Amino acid sequence: MYHLIYLSSAVNLFSDRQLEELLEVSRQNNGSSGITGLLLYVGGNFIQLLEGEKEVVLTTHRRIANDPRHRGLITLLQGDCAKRDFNEWSMGFKKVEGPDAEKTPGYSDFLRKGTDETAQRSVAIKLFEYFKKNNR
Repeated sequence: MYHLIYLSSAVNLFSDRQLEELLEVSRQNNGSSGITGLLLYVGGNFIQLLEGEKEVVLTTHRRIANDPRHRGLITLLQGDCAKRDFNEWSMGFKKVEGPDAEKTPGYSDFLRKGTDETAQRSVAIKLFEYFKKNNR
């Protein structure tokens, strides 16, 4: 099993309808490819965790990196993992916005941190764990 977490920014802000369309296509593709994971969208920025067979995850990541709707893609973490953390989600999703968004554990620190890669990885994992726990 392999997992990968990346950040990217939308070239243009996504409307709710565009996000729904993105999710529909992603869930179909991921379901047929055996990929599971979680996607968070915050003010034009994406953070996504993908998990599955290594080559399938890397192929999906390359497709996302070449998608003209994204820019500034940064891979935070990738590597082998013992098991899936999101085995029941072809693509879990949460749009984080509004005045309560910054109350989400890890949200404020994660988006305001500098380029300390170790801190970013740690906070990214905590953020995904929080959403997994609270969005079942």
